[in-house]
Amino acid sequence: VQLQAFGGGLVQAGGSLRLSCTASGTTLSRYTVGWFRQAPGKEREFVAAISWIGGRSNYADSVKGRFTASRDNAKNTGYLLMNSLKDDDTAVYSCALDREWTEVTTIADAYDYWGQGTQVTVSS
Repeated sequence: VQLQAFGGGLVQAGGSLRLSCTASGTTLSRYTVGWFRQAPGKEREFVAAISWIGGRSNYADSVKGRFTASRDNAKNTGYLLMNSLKDDDTAVYSCALDREWTEVTTIADAYDYWGQGTQVTVSS
């Protein structure tokens, strides 16, 4: 299984970005898609997760109301729409898959597959 997150970039504070997570070697619909981020000098932290049919989602308090996780199982792609970006959102964002597809856990160790991240830089 290979995952790849892309769509990051440099954006001004208050702006928006949409990250995508594509999977190869498996069918995304069998997993929960999670998003995590890691800023320089900080530990990796949970951002969002969405269950396989999109019926359940979970968000970190710091992004609630600003970020939206979604998925298109037909395209084998997960998405993270990030609005109202702040300086504190600057980090490398990674996507991950959890085989417990009914769960939307915040625990990184619960995820089975990880992809390379994409850098998001928010400038004020």
